[in-house]
Amino acid sequence: VQLQGVWGGLVQAGGSLRLSCGASGRTFSSYVMGWFRQAPGKEREFVAAISWSGGSTYYADSVKGRFTISRDNAKKMVYLQMNSLKPEDTAVYYCAAHGSGSYYYDAQYIYWGQGTLVTVSS
Repeated sequence: VQLQGVWGGLVQAGGSLRLSCGASGRTFSSYVMGWFRQAPGKEREFVAAISWSGGSTYYADSVKGRFTISRDNAKKMVYLQMNSLKPEDTAVYYCAAHGSGSYYYDAQYIYWGQGTLVTVSS
């Protein structure tokens, strides 16, 4: 599966932004999908993941209650709705398709979209 089309942007603290990631390939619906982010000078970290059906979601503690991951298998899209954004959410965000193992580690993901910069100004 190929992942593309992640759109980020600049937003003020307290604002909202939705990231979208499109996929090509007939097997999109069989993958757990995840979002990761990498802030300047830091390692890439897990943000959220969603099961193939969308019935189960997983979040990093730092975004729980503020971010929502969702997917539309018919459209081959995965989304990350980000609310109550904070300056510390500033990072390059990536969508990825999971291979096997833990959902929380980037090494377990086998397909990656290009990153998009999200900047939250204070």
